[in-house]
Amino acid sequence: MIQRVQSLFLLGVVICLAATLFLPIWEKRDINTDSGATLEVFFTEVHSIDQSVTREYFPTAILGILTIIGIVVAIAEIFTYHNRLSQMKLGALNSLIMAGFLGLSVYFTFRMENMVSTPGEGTYEFGMYLPALALICNLLANRFIRKDDNLVRSVDRIR
Repeated sequence: MIQRVQSLFLLGVVICLAATLFLPIWEKRDINTDSGATLEVFFTEVHSIDQSVTREYFPTAILGILTIIGIVVAIAEIFTYHNRLSQMKLGALNSLIMAGFLGLSVYFTFRMENMVSTPGEGTYEFGMYLPALALICNLLANRFIRKDDNLVRSVDRIR
């Protein structure tokens, strides 16, 4: 039932998480020296004063893995519309995955803030806000799934 409102919210989850794969999460730059650091979903990138770039894939690649798992779970959740109980369980699992993503993102930003010695503070980029929006969409989808389940149960009681 792709036309249901919870399916549209779940599609929003997929779109937000897919866009997160291509956007930076956090960035800190020194405008004068063009040095700084960027946190992306699969790697961290550090630009030093001598224009050398260092990419580190571990341990930040876990963010990319969590994002891909979240996309797969949301797609599975869309197509299990015939079993609302398993849909609610997948929704709860996906909420935990996205909360873990957000928690790890904040942890990595604090870690990178201490690693990079450029003056000023880092800024959260659009890639940090999309998973939060996806989490809200997922919670709304779970609410509507639960509402459908309660409606079906009340109709069964009438019979």
